[in-house]
Amino acid sequence: MKEGAQLTQAETGKRYDVFHADCPAREMVDHVTSRWGVWVLISLRNNDLRFYELRDSIQGISEKMLTQTLRALVQDGLIWREVEPTTPPKVTYGLSEFGQEVSEPLTDLFDRITQRLPPRSAG
Repeated sequence: MKEGAQLTQAETGKRYDVFHADCPAREMVDHVTSRWGVWVLISLRNNDLRFYELRDSIQGISEKMLTQTLRALVQDGLIWREVEPTTPPKVTYGLSEFGQEVSEPLTDLFDRITQRLPPRSAG
């Protein structure tokens, strides 16, 4: 069973006012650009991962923060969550099509940053 919603633009074709504090698009941007949201999206770029695989791939994130970040990104429709009814339940996360679109420029950004950094010293 996959969970997730996706924010859609109003029927009128009117754009969201992202500078307004109550704008739902602004809340989504906050989730994506949060301290951990970016790392979750980039971690899921190439593979679907289970909770502990995600936690291990993002050094420094606590289980609590990972859980909160995953809930927000699932609710935004950027990632999906699939639960297999086993004991214990197997929970897998992956990027939705929308999440793929959003994470692509983030990956490009990190590629550009790491290409411009001076080489790391061996030590």
